[in-house]
Amino acid sequence: MARWDKSTTDSIPDWFWTSVETTAEQSTVEIEDCDVAYQCWGNRGEGKGILLIHGMNAHKHWWDFIAPQFLPEYYVVAMDLTGMGDSDFRYEYDAETYAAEIVGVCDAAGLDDQMVLVGHSFGGRMATKVAGVRPERFGSLVLVDSGIRHPDEPEPDYPMMGGGRAKVYPSREAAEARFRLFPPQPCANEYLLTYIARKSLLYLDGGWGWKFDEELPLVLKDADATPEDFTGLQLPVALIYGANSLSFTEQTASYVASLVPNLVATECVEEAQHHVFLDQPLAFVDALRRVLNLITA
Repeated sequence: MARWDKSTTDSIPDWFWTSVETTAEQSTVEIEDCDVAYQCWGNRGEGKGILLIHGMNAHKHWWDFIAPQFLPEYYVVAMDLTGMGDSDFRYEYDAETYAAEIVGVCDAAGLDDQMVLVGHSFGGRMATKVAGVRPERFGSLVLVDSGIRHPDEPEPDYPMMGGGRAKVYPSREAAEARFRLFPPQPCANEYLLTYIARKSLLYLDGGWGWKFDEELPLVLKDADATPEDFTGLQLPVALIYGANSLSFTEQTASYVASLVPNLVATECVEEAQHHVFLDQPLAFVDALRRVLNLITA
């Protein structure tokens, strides 16, 4: 967000500016012929390690106003899964490749085997899968509004995520005005949506488009959550979810808790929906800090 915004938007809280103005080191690592982008706050080897993984069609900058609040106790890394953010696009995507990307970023960023995986939504699903196949690489797992619905619980009636030709807007302002959350929900913190929208765009084909692969939903394979993903987890797990989330209901929370062998903590964030840390960013930080204290003890 441009610096001039700071002097003209008194409604934006100081903690936000302190966070987003904290310098993060930008890096990439090549994983299976694609560059995977990530950023780091703090110094490697100093503090406990955390890797933050975004949801579908999101990117590492969704964590810009969250990650710095855990310094200096933690060394924090956020990544862009391929097909999203500043990482390369692939011809096809699958959980096995995303697992390789997660491990590759951990190795490149210097995160040790006691690190904490924190995944929101789709990112939590991929974190669960890699923790199942590489349990020795991670210390613990925090799922943020991410899990598996009870077989008897109906899916919310969300619109289909489309694929097809990338949308190009004539100006950055026109593109920003079209930014929407998925799953659809309102968010009272408009300044967070504005910040994320501005970090979600790139210039292409004479206009502005989103930093995600429109074809990803059409070519994604083997990424659905299964009960075995959770029953096979060997590491400590914590859950954080929004009290008003349609994606992670109380029934979902109970079902996931019944599957996970070593559930350490569950935090329900009041007045939050699926995008928990957009709805209640400070309450989310408090919840994550509490579960980190338990899960890394």
